Amino acid sequence: MTLQELKVFLHNCQRCKLAGLGRTQVVFGTGNPHATIMFVGEAPGFHEDRQGEPFVGAAGKLLTELLQSAGLSRSEVYIANVIKCRPPNNRDPEPDEVDTCKPFLLQQIELIKPKVVCTLGNFATQTLLGKKVGITKVRGRAFRQDNFVVFPLLHPAAALHQGSLQEPLREDFRKLKDFLDQLNRVESAPIASLPPDEHAERPQVQMDLFGA
Repeated sequence: MTLQELKVFLHNCQRCKLAGLGRTQVVFGTGNPHATIMFVGEAPGFHEDRQGEPFVGAAGKLLTELLQSAGLSRSEVYIANVIKCRPPNNRDPEPDEVDTCKPFLLQQIELIKPKVVCTLGNFATQTLLGKKVGITKVRGRAFRQDNFVVFPLLHPAAALHQGSLQEPLREDFRKLKDFLDQLNRVESAPIASLPPDEHAERPQVQMDLFGA
């Protein structure tokens, strides 16, 4: 199955209760289908639900700016959400909704084959790390999975709601840029062989936080 075929397969999905709770359409994802860097948010909001694309509202504008600060553009990355349908009143996704949508997110990742998956906020981070860990504990650090690296970041929407998170969010993207630059310098070497960094403010590949 191709990425486009998966998108068609999920069109008008009825697998969870969100299908009957006011969603306009399934918000599958957008961007470069061969991206080496993928961003995963929580769920579509009002504007995303209307336009059918993730991160098109105020949080999307901020994300575009942050991508540029890290030397990236929306056209070269892929952006998706854990949940493909907007929860009513933008409430948090519920466990059964995450469980229903997670396999399709993993299938997206498998088809795109990114080297790095940047998780935005708690839900995406917990879903891909498989641990109930708070974003503030792991933000700005790299975690090796079987086929890609997870790099958790604060969610742009959280920074819009809490002004005090604006600078920490920008710091996260500075760390992401440092990490990507580091990967580019050692592109021919496996990620696990990157030397550990002794400075807390610099990114490092974290292999053992969860006993991995």
